[in-house]
Amino acid sequence: MPGSRWLVPSPDNSDSAAIGLASDLGVGILAARVLVRRGFSDPAAARRFLSPSLADLHPPALLRDMEPAVDRLLTAIRNREKILIYGDYDVDGTLSVVLLLKTIELAGGSAGYHVPHRLKDGYGMRADVVEQAAADGVRLIVSVDTGIRATAVVERAAELGIDVVVTDHHLPESALPPALAVLNPNRPDCGYPEKDLCGAGVAFKLAQALVARLDWAPAKVERILASLLKLVAIATVADVVPLTGENRAMVSHGLAGLSDPRNPGLRALFQVAGLTVGVAPSSRQVAFQIGPRVNAAGRMDTARQVIELFLTADAGRAETLARGLNEHNSERRRTEAATLEACLEAPGDPAAAALVFYGGDWHRGVLGIVASRLVERLHRPVFVLGLDQATGMAQGSGRSVDGFHLLEALESMPEVFVRFGGHRHAAGVTLEAARVAEFRWRFADYAATRLAPEDFLPTHAVDARAELRELTGQAVDGVLRLGPFGHGNREPLFLVEGVEVVAAPVVMKEKHLRVAFRQAGRGVTLKGWNLAARAAELPAGARVDILFSLEEDAYSASRGYPGWCVVLWDWR
Repeated sequence: MPGSRWLVPSPDNSDSAAIGLASDLGVGILAARVLVRRGFSDPAAARRFLSPSLADLHPPALLRDMEPAVDRLLTAIRNREKILIYGDYDVDGTLSVVLLLKTIELAGGSAGYHVPHRLKDGYGMRADVVEQAAADGVRLIVSVDTGIRATAVVERAAELGIDVVVTDHHLPESALPPALAVLNPNRPDCGYPEKDLCGAGVAFKLAQALVARLDWAPAKVERILASLLKLVAIATVADVVPLTGENRAMVSHGLAGLSDPRNPGLRALFQVAGLTVGVAPSSRQVAFQIGPRVNAAGRMDTARQVIELFLTADAGRAETLARGLNEHNSERRRTEAATLEACLEAPGDPAAAALVFYGGDWHRGVLGIVASRLVERLHRPVFVLGLDQATGMAQGSGRSVDGFHLLEALESMPEVFVRFGGHRHAAGVTLEAARVAEFRWRFADYAATRLAPEDFLPTHAVDARAELRELTGQAVDGVLRLGPFGHGNREPLFLVEGVEVVAAPVVMKEKHLRVAFRQAGRGVTLKGWNLAARAAELPAGARVDILFSLEEDAYSASRGYPGWCVVLWDWR
C-alpha cells in the first residue's frame, strides 16, 4: 500500500531462543518467533498462553460491590420478586441479557427484560422505562452493558422503590450512579485485575458468583458456566475488546464449546451464517459471520428478535428468526455501502486530523460501522452523524485510530453535546444539529494537537521474518494455535524479503487477488483481500518484499485441502 509504514523488528539473536522454544513446545519455528517477539520466551509462560485454563479466571468477588449484588439478586429470586434486566441493542448487550435471564431461571427465579430501540429510544437507560417497571411491580433492575452514566435514571428508580444493580464496562463519569451495587472493573476504586471485560464478561462474573452460592454440585456449576461462556465468547469477540488475559481464556473455551451448539437459536444462526455444526468457529468467523447477523436486528429493527432467538426451544421458530436476522444483515450491508459512498463523496477538508460526516437522511443503525470503514480507509478518527427527525438532534457514532482516546476528546468539549459516552476506541454522541459544524472543527483541532503525521499512515507491525520454505503444515498449525485472534492479540504478520512474482496476479470477484510467489525454489500462492486495484504493481518477474498472515480456511478444508491459507497484506 503506497505510503504505508512497516514496523520491522531489528535483526537480533532471538532466533536461537525461538529454536529452543519451538523444540520445547512442539510448535513450528514461525510460532516460536512470534511468542518470543510478544514476550513469551519462557516455556512455562508460553504454555499458559497456548493453553489458557478456566482455573486461571479471577474470583468474581474481586469486583467491587459483588457481594451486595449477589445478596440482592438471591433475595429477589427466593422471594419471587419481579426482576427486570435492562440491556442494550448490540451483540454485547443482547447476549448479556440472555446470559442473566438463563442464570436467574436456572436459579429458580424469573425475570423480564428491556432492550431499547436504537432509533426510537437511543442508547442508555431511560426514566420512562423505569417508571413503567415500577407500575408493573418490578422491585429490582439489573442493567447489563449500560447504566454506568445513568445517574438520573437510577435516582428515579430509588424514588420509586426499585433497587438497581448496574453491571457495565464502559468508563464511568467522576461520580458513580447511586445504585445498590455497581459492578464495573473500570470504576476507579475497583481492583479487579481484568479491566477489559466486555459487558457480557461482567454479567458472566455476576452469574459465576451467583451459582457459587447455590446448593449445586460442582459438576453442574461447571456445566452451566461452560454453557454461558459460549455467549461470552461471541460477545467478547464482537465487542472488539482485547483478547488477552481472562478474555482470552473465556473466548478460547467458549469457541471450543460452540463446536456443538445445543441451543436451537445458535444452531439456526450457524446455518444461516454458513458455519458447520461440529466444527468450532474461529474468532474471525464469529466477528464476520455471527456478530454482524446478531447486530443487524438492533441496527435495522428491534433487538428483541435476538433475545427471542436464543431463548426459544422451538427449532422452527428459531429458523424463522435466524432467517430474519440474515435478511436484516443483507439490508444493513446495502444501507452501509450507500452511506459509506455518500461520506466519501461529501466535501470536507482531507487534511483534517479528525473528521465528522453528517447526513440528514442516513440510517442511524449503520453509522457506527460506517465510521469503522472510514477509519480503515482514511486512517484518522471519524464520527458519522445522522439526523433524528423526531427530536431534531444529530446523533451518531465515532471510531478511533491507535493512540487517540476518543472519549477524552469528547470530554474536552462536553458543552457541545446533549449526551455522550464510550471509551478509547468507540463512542456515541447526541447534539443539537446547529452545533455539528462546531463539533467538526473542535474535534479536528483537538486531534491535531495529539496526532503526528505518521499516525495518519496505515501501519503494519511485523512480528517476525520468515522464508517461504518455512511454510510447512506444522509451522502453520503452530501459528494458528496462537489464536483466538482479534484486538489485543492480532494475527501475526510475517515479512519475507526478496520473493519473485511467478505470474501476473489473478483477480477474483473483481476485488481480490491470487498471486503466486517463489523464493529459493519454493512456490506459494497467496490471497490478497481487497487488493485488486493494485494488481498492476506485481508484474511477472518482479522482485518484492511481502507481508503475509496465516488464516484458517474452512472452505478449503471442506473440499479436502489444507484448512488454512496465506494472506497477502502489503508489498514493496
